[in-house]
Amino acid sequence: MYIIKRYLNHLETEKNYSTYTILSYENDILGFYHFVVNEGYAKDLLGVKRERIARNYILSLDSDLERSTVARKISALRTFYEYLIKEGLVETNPFAMINNPKVSKKLPRIISDNEIDNLFNSIDTDSHLGLRNYIILDLLFSCGLRASELIDIKISDIHLERKEVLIHGKGQVDRYAFLHDTLVDNLRRYIMYSRPILLAKGKDLNSNQLLINYKGGNLTVRGLRVILNKIIDDSGETFKIHPHMLRHAFATTLLNHGADLRTVQELLGHKHLKTTQIYTQVSAEKLRENYDMTNPRMKKNEKTK
Repeated sequence: MYIIKRYLNHLETEKNYSTYTILSYENDILGFYHFVVNEGYAKDLLGVKRERIARNYILSLDSDLERSTVARKISALRTFYEYLIKEGLVETNPFAMINNPKVSKKLPRIISDNEIDNLFNSIDTDSHLGLRNYIILDLLFSCGLRASELIDIKISDIHLERKEVLIHGKGQVDRYAFLHDTLVDNLRRYIMYSRPILLAKGKDLNSNQLLINYKGGNLTVRGLRVILNKIIDDSGETFKIHPHMLRHAFATTLLNHGADLRTVQELLGHKHLKTTQIYTQVSAEKLRENYDMTNPRMKKNEKTK
């Protein structure tokens, strides 16, 4: 359907959404489209005018779906119809009054300092791919980047003399992330030696992307997941890892070492402080855990139980 492609192009060019996010929107919208057509409610999405159709769609979803998944679908479709209204293509939003199911906020798993050290120590930086993988892990953990932000970094975004990298965040909001000395040295070595060798394996020798895959092409989000899984396997750790876990670790590490919430908000690129506040909860739980383990009165009480 043309209007869906037009909307997805809007998300990419004007909203600067990641490829993964756009794919999720496409799947959610197409799911509703097939429901509408197959059930005979309308010939296309522009013909959907009643809230009842939206409610029937939600009821038709698999009961085993997570509440967070259902909430995402509702939000995606509500936003889609808001776009159609602004474009003058429809007059009503059938999802406007549909409430998202309440989703309990799960605290992110905290990666310990020892676990982080094990991940870094497992990487052989003498190889070209190893050096690239080390830099990937370091950028995620030391800069708190989203997966899409990491793979979007271009050579022109790197400013080694200033120890900064320009990050293109959500909603076309740019920010600078700071680079520590070891990361600066590794980036310089990678850009000068390893990256050209990796790039020579591909077809686009003029690519400006920082991170290159083993075939010489630009690194993708899927490729990033494969790399992180390999790092886990090589380290001997058993937990699953994804880029957002390292982003969580970045935020909680800063808070645990005295950074204020506003600083963490800016470094993470959060638009609203409320989004950052979950990390204070994580940090508080860590403090409580340390208190329970180190307070002599707590230890004494444990012995008398």
